[in-house]
Amino acid sequence: MKQLLDFIPLFAFFATFKTLGIFPATGVLIASSILVYGGLWLKDKHLENGQKLTLVATILFGGITLLLHDDTYLKWKAPVINWIFALAFLASLYIGKEPLIQRMMGKAFEMPASIWRKLNWAWIFFFIVAGASNAYVAFYFEKYWVDFKVFGSLAMTFIFIVAQFIVLSRYVKTDDMVNK
Repeated sequence: MKQLLDFIPLFAFFATFKTLGIFPATGVLIASSILVYGGLWLKDKHLENGQKLTLVATILFGGITLLLHDDTYLKWKAPVINWIFALAFLASLYIGKEPLIQRMMGKAFEMPASIWRKLNWAWIFFFIVAGASNAYVAFYFEKYWVDFKVFGSLAMTFIFIVAQFIVLSRYVKTDDMVNK
């Protein structure tokens, strides 16, 4: 349920963009992000690193977009966030004991280290492609940018995650494994 809250600013942005345009939508994106993540922080006294990055990037790129009245900056938000995630997953292969994906999903899956590393590489590749596709659409197909940002990116992510879980389903920890 908490992950669904992350989509509130995106859908508020989309609805506002379709009715009022990019600059009011950017203001709504910033405000709704502050409300959602502020509410989560007040409730849990903590935000996940991805949520912190998203909030800071939204305020920074959205703020510059509004200040300079230039949507170019907002168009760079999604690619930059995706590429930062790719760098974090890449760095985790060399820093720490486990790849980042294993730290995130290790409680649910029991896999050999080589599979964790391959999965981590898959996420690196995914974030690079997601960032590149967002940038490509934003700057070469501007008319469809917001639609792609909302529906195309979500569809890519959903398909990637579903495919990943199909492949990984044989590694799901059972109750016997968890209770050891």
